[in-house]
Amino acid sequence: MAAIVALSVPAAAADLSVVVKGVRNGDGRVLLAVCTAATFLTPDCALQASAPAKGGAVTVVVHDVPPGRYAVQTYHDENGNKTLDRGLFGIPLEGIGFSNDAPIRFGPPDYAVAEISVAEPATGTAITLRYFTER
Repeated sequence: MAAIVALSVPAAAADLSVVVKGVRNGDGRVLLAVCTAATFLTPDCALQASAPAKGGAVTVVVHDVPPGRYAVQTYHDENGNKTLDRGLFGIPLEGIGFSNDAPIRFGPPDYAVAEISVAEPATGTAITLRYFTER
């Protein structure tokens, strides 16, 4: 009987609120993904959200995040094509950022540098976008 009761209790989840700073304009959307070590830097992160862009800061909330350790990746999809556009040598043409404002040096950061802890009932963090090209 105890096993049946335990199975009927809903799994705990948190809301992750991310303030994305440094958005250069109001074009497109700010897309965000909450990733495990296995899905970091891939399009396979199960937890995703977005918000309309606006110059300055945008808050993106991801609901129902199971408590645990994750890295957050975000980008400003200025042209709305749902793809991080890249130029010569793979340099991003749109703003990108990672949790802990993990540094981007000759490529994306390691998962361990961007890893944050998400706890119930809510967790907040901030990420500053970095743009490598002028508009």
